[in-house]
Amino acid sequence: MSREPASLSVRLSQPGPIPLAVDFACGPGELLALVGPSGAGKTTVLCAVAGLYRPGAGRIVCGSDTWFDGAAPVMVPPQARAVGLVFQDYALFPHLSALDNVRLAMHHIAEPARTAAAQSLLQRVHLDGFEARTPDRLSGGQRQRVALARALARDPKVLLLDEPFSAVDRMTRESLKEELASLRRSLAIPIILVTHDLEEAQALADRISVIDRGRTLQTGTPDDVRLRPASGVVARLTGQTNIFAGVVERVSSEGKPGRIRWDGHSLDVSDTGAAKVGQRVTWLVPPDYVALADAAADGEGNVATGMLVEIVRLGERCVLAVQLGAGERLRFTMAARDLGGRGLQIRSALSLRLLPEGIHLMPSAR
Repeated sequence: MSREPASLSVRLSQPGPIPLAVDFACGPGELLALVGPSGAGKTTVLCAVAGLYRPGAGRIVCGSDTWFDGAAPVMVPPQARAVGLVFQDYALFPHLSALDNVRLAMHHIAEPARTAAAQSLLQRVHLDGFEARTPDRLSGGQRQRVALARALARDPKVLLLDEPFSAVDRMTRESLKEELASLRRSLAIPIILVTHDLEEAQALADRISVIDRGRTLQTGTPDDVRLRPASGVVARLTGQTNIFAGVVERVSSEGKPGRIRWDGHSLDVSDTGAAKVGQRVTWLVPPDYVALADAAADGEGNVATGMLVEIVRLGERCVLAVQLGAGERLRFTMAARDLGGRGLQIRSALSLRLLPEGIHLMPSAR
């Protein structure tokens, strides 16, 4: 039985014991990632949507169905919400086969159609031929595929994924992410992914919601959140490292960049937003918007010089840190194959150009 696609709307609030001030929506076929530090409240939000936790106030609405309304009050039990939930630790029945773990979630389907539907779901997650195996005879990745098939077996209105790749090794994690990216194209339901892995969220999500201390700080596309964070707090929570303080010297206007003063440099900025001249701001430039400049460029606009103090190799790319004159560190990325060709090594003198379109201004923290 297929269901009509429905949007999910979540608004939760309470002062404690777990503070919540969360507000987001997720449309049919959309994957929304909830990111934030450990203890931020992400899993609590997921449990509230699933009906496993009752928040103090707010509303959870899926399509035309109200699952929770603290004012009414309405609290639809978990079994009546048609939610598919995948836990990080699989939560499979150890004494049941993969097929029976999936069949158990199909109370809405009568036999013999139930067995055929369960087999079809296992094939869909690439487990054809593993139907008779119990969880102890499956790898971590295979167990997570069974858990995903079981979540889909309920013909859910919403799919909830709680750190689904954290219990498997890196190679398996990459394979599962590719499979989820492929599978979700055929799912016309809201998908909520809880993850602490920012690269995972960037790769899989249509939108990201940053949560800290139970509060929604920003929701937007992966590029919005990465390149235009709403505050320095969001920037740090999403892994930005090139975060500095400056003063606005000139605001941008049509066809003319703005300018900020920082560490003895005047830097052009493509868009100064609502900032005013003389205003103190926090600003960032992502590492991929910093490029090597010729030593002769020293003194030109948006060029800073310093000494290479750190090289971190991350597979095919490297992250390099340059110590600037005032003690600030500026990080940038480079393809690993280019590192040796340029003869760069620790203590090399470097000039870096900060691309104006990558510089983003935020309100200064007080």
